[in-house]
Amino acid sequence: MKMAGFLLLLSGWFLVLAAVVLLRASGPQAVFVLAGIAVEILAFVLLFRAHRIARGRPE
Repeated sequence: MKMAGFLLLLSGWFLVLAAVVLLRASGPQAVFVLAGIAVEILAFVLLFRAHRIARGRPE
C-alpha cells in the first residue's frame, strides 16, 4: 500500500509537469493540473491509511 501511495505521488507530479510543458491553452492545462492535484490528494490519503494500519491503529 505504501509503494502504491509513493507511485501515485510521483505520477501526480509528472501529470502536472506534463500539462504545464505540453499544453499551451490555459483551459486544458488547468484541467490536467487539477487532475494531478487530485491524484496527489489520493496518494496522501492512501499513505496516511497505510501508516495507520502499519502502526496497529484502528481505522
